[in-house]
Amino acid sequence: MRILITNDDGIESPGIRWLARTVAHAGYDVVVAAPLSESSGASASMTAVVQDGRIVSEPRELTGGRNIPAYGVAASPAYIVLLALREAFGPVPDLVVSGINRGANAGAAVVHSGTVGACLTAAHAGLHGLAVSLDVLTPAAASAASGGAAIAALDELDDEQHHWISGAELAVRLLPALLHTPAGTVFNLNVPDLHMDGIRGLRQAHLARFGQVQMSIAEAGDGYVRTAVQAAEETLEEGSDLAALAENFAVVTPIRAPHEDTDVRVNVESVRLHAPPI
Repeated sequence: MRILITNDDGIESPGIRWLARTVAHAGYDVVVAAPLSESSGASASMTAVVQDGRIVSEPRELTGGRNIPAYGVAASPAYIVLLALREAFGPVPDLVVSGINRGANAGAAVVHSGTVGACLTAAHAGLHGLAVSLDVLTPAAASAASGGAAIAALDELDDEQHHWISGAELAVRLLPALLHTPAGTVFNLNVPDLHMDGIRGLRQAHLARFGQVQMSIAEAGDGYVRTAVQAAEETLEEGSDLAALAENFAVVTPIRAPHEDTDVRVNVESVRLHAPPI
């Protein structure tokens, strides 16, 4: 099985390196293609840097993964998935794994996640997807520039100390279960930043109604708006992904790409297509 591994933290992030090596070690055929620069909060956007009509793509070598083909691409994660589906990085992948994201992607905030957006793009094409995130950040580390996403400027030494291997190992263990679900299913996996021995277990949970942080308008003036972010104040919902993470459980939530809501009927006859004569 051929697996495309991408992310939204960029090709140089430690999370994607640990993920690629672990998935390849499990016997899968792995190719890595990830943004050249940070693309957090990109959702499923279709953006790219084009030079002379060409999207910039550079071969890269992953530390400890010399035999894994890897590319840094000047495009958003979802765009990279579309390129992979058109054989830009070799044969079309059978499955997309995205991550390991620096920070949880939980609750309603998944709609903004480039990590999740890459998998939803794959799902729309009928592929399975696995989005993997490590809960390394606190809401206090959120950035107004990122629209309230919990992103911190961590130096490389600190970044390497996180338990990326825990997220990578759990991702590999979930792959067989994912492959037994209907085509187009995405698993959203969030893992505590703990050694495997410290993780209390794996739970399935629903998305919380809110994310880890909330954004508010701190000031609005002539020609500018200043935002502020703070920890979400809502009580954690029992059975939600955020509640499970708070109790040091890894948590998986099956999600699907947007589709028609067949429960809603629109009274189209009541809508006028043409204005009445004056």
